[in-house]
Amino acid sequence: MKRILFLFAVIATALSCGPKKPAAPSYPVPGPDNAVNITSFEDCQAYFHYDPDRDIIISAHRGGMQEGFPENCIASCEKTLSMMPTFFEIDFSFTKDSVMVLMHDLTLDRTTTGKGRVADYTYEELQQLRLVDRQGKVTDYRIPALKEVLEWGKGKVAFNFDNKYINTKGVSEEDKKRALDYYIRQFKPGGDWAGYRNMFLSLRSLDEALYYWNNGVQDVMFCVEISKPEHYEAYDRSQIPWDHIIAASRTSIRPEMQEIYRKLHEKGVMIIVSVTQTDDKIKNPVDRRAAYMRTLLSQPDLIETDYPADWVGLPVDRKTLRSLPLRATE
Repeated sequence: MKRILFLFAVIATALSCGPKKPAAPSYPVPGPDNAVNITSFEDCQAYFHYDPDRDIIISAHRGGMQEGFPENCIASCEKTLSMMPTFFEIDFSFTKDSVMVLMHDLTLDRTTTGKGRVADYTYEELQQLRLVDRQGKVTDYRIPALKEVLEWGKGKVAFNFDNKYINTKGVSEEDKKRALDYYIRQFKPGGDWAGYRNMFLSLRSLDEALYYWNNGVQDVMFCVEISKPEHYEAYDRSQIPWDHIIAASRTSIRPEMQEIYRKLHEKGVMIIVSVTQTDDKIKNPVDRRAAYMRTLLSQPDLIETDYPADWVGLPVDRKTLRSLPLRATE
């Protein structure tokens, strides 16, 4: 009997010392359909928390663009999400009857079949227009209301909200403040956005961040520019905790900022770069893809691009990127 008990003890010890399953990730993970379910502010914090072994996430600027799929359009978001895990930067403007619609410009001319200011049309009138893609081709898609997009994105994606009223030419200081106050009302309990936790705000300055913070918006992530040591020092002195921050390094990872990047990563802060004004502007597809590869090799944590579909097939996992020689970009 003792021998049998001893044998069981040996087997149990061997099993307990055998290969263990890897620990479950501490952040929301995309499913087979690339959807990620973020239902709380804590989920959003976890999703945008730095981990040196996480894949780089390619973000779709203005919802992503392809031939036949316009910017700031639900169909474009769906198309992009079907191809890769991602999150979406989106822009919105007010209609004449105060409906927020997805629209980067304050005018309709560039992206729709209409003309003039968005604010001169009611939402119903805008539904008579059609969106055009980057090649100028008229599509069957209409201008979506922000509410439609938020409902579509529940349980699927994170959104990067950009308040275009803050940095658009021709917007008065009064209108800027009105837009800021509108955002604050929507994020607070009872606001139209309070029920959606899968979003963060892109901001232009520490002053803007503090305006939100001091007016009670403290359960939202802020994406802020930290491209100089003094930016880091200013946020480090502020009352905004680092676990509320995503650091924007503008267009690239810069060698002289490596010490700041190290400090940010130690605090769990992810670093995002935007290639919408650099790599995305290269006309030759081969050269543009090589530029994308160079950006990947610099290993930011998040990359914002107009053309996320063009990144499909490029390596985004850290292990592969660390093993590649620099000549892979030549």
